[in-house]
Amino acid sequence: MSILLSEGTASSLPMLLSLVVLFAFMYFFMIRPQQKEMKKKNAMLSELAVGDTILTSSGFYGVIIDITDDTVIVEFGSNKNCRIPMQKAAISAVEKPDAE
Repeated sequence: MSILLSEGTASSLPMLLSLVVLFAFMYFFMIRPQQKEMKKKNAMLSELAVGDTILTSSGFYGVIIDITDDTVIVEFGSNKNCRIPMQKAAISAVEKPDAE
């Protein structure tokens, strides 16, 4: 009986090792980069300021004119009449104004 147990354990070791390698691969190539990107975006959103030029996730460029907790008011276009409140999560890129 002990011979069968040791043979079963020996044959399951490569399978267990392959599962560990698979999970390590998934962590380093899928989960970890996603967490890094999430931290980067949260840092970008926490540094928003009035006057920043932003790019929304739908592809519109605008200038921030007011900021609240989860909402920003963005001015679109050059006529200064199009002001839209939107969630911070809809911002995909921020460009700080040049300090001259």
